[in-house]
Amino acid sequence: MEALYEQNQTDVNEAKADGRAELIPSIKLRHCCLLRNQRCLTAYLYDRLLRIRALRWEYGSVLPANVRFHMCAEEVQWFTHYKKSLASFMRSLGGGEGLDITQDMKPPKSLYIEVRCLKDHGEFEIDDGTVILLKKNSQHFLPRWKCEQLIRQGVLEHVMS
Repeated sequence: MEALYEQNQTDVNEAKADGRAELIPSIKLRHCCLLRNQRCLTAYLYDRLLRIRALRWEYGSVLPANVRFHMCAEEVQWFTHYKKSLASFMRSLGGGEGLDITQDMKPPKSLYIEVRCLKDHGEFEIDDGTVILLKKNSQHFLPRWKCEQLIRQGVLEHVMS
């Protein structure tokens, strides 16, 4: 695109200075090519941003290292800004207590699910005050809404009976 732009600038200056009207069709063609390339790049970048936004809903606020590795610094910065904006919005909901709208992305069939721990995570407290130790390969019957985030992060997996 830079080469097209520079060639166009050269031809425009030449057409103005020397009155060479035969350069105008090539100037217009290169300009149309530049506009088309700009539209394609904008569509590509917008698609990437939509995918990055979907990653926040899929993985939560912490991206896996293999996903983060394929993002440039600006995309990581955009993700961080989006994550903070979403967190701020969720804190403003629910009468000051906040509401996590990233939970229950699909309507649950049951309130409790059986999960298997894929890696050592440590202690995990549920609403009734019970503390559960999440050790690798241990299975638990937990409230769905409490463990969905850990499932998305890869700490737990839903055991289908």
